[in-house]
Amino acid sequence: MKKFILSLFASMFLATALFAQAQSGSTNPVDAKVKFKNETIDFGTTKLNKAVTVNFEFTNTSKEPVLVETARASCGCTQPTWTVEPVLPGKTGKITATYSANGVGQQRKTIWVKFKGIDSDKELYLTGKVEN
Repeated sequence: MKKFILSLFASMFLATALFAQAQSGSTNPVDAKVKFKNETIDFGTTKLNKAVTVNFEFTNTSKEPVLVETARASCGCTQPTWTVEPVLPGKTGKITATYSANGVGQQRKTIWVKFKGIDSDKELYLTGKVEN
C-alpha cells in the first residue's frame, strides 16, 4: 500500500510539472497574431558615431488585419519606425530600427512593439559591437 501511495504521489507530481511546463511556453498574446522572422538581430561590428539600420520583419498569422500602434526603444540612441498601415492576414510588415553608435563595446538595445488591441508588448533586440 505504501508503494501505491508513493507511486500515486509521484504520478501527480509529474503530471503537475508537465502541465506547468506546457503552460510556460510563449504566453505573449502577440505571438498568436504575428510571427517575427527574427526577434534578435546582430548588426555585427560598427564604428563609434556611425548609424546602423536593421529591419525586423513580421508576418500576420491571424485571420484579421493587425496594426502596429507604436514602437519604442530602450534608449534615445535607437529610433524605431514601423509599417503604419494595417497588415493583412498572410502579409508582412516591419519595424526598422536605426542605432546611432554612441558607446564603445558590446551593445544590446530593446525595442518594445505595441499592436492595436493587444495589451502586451513584443520585445525585439538589436545587438552588436561598437569599436573606436
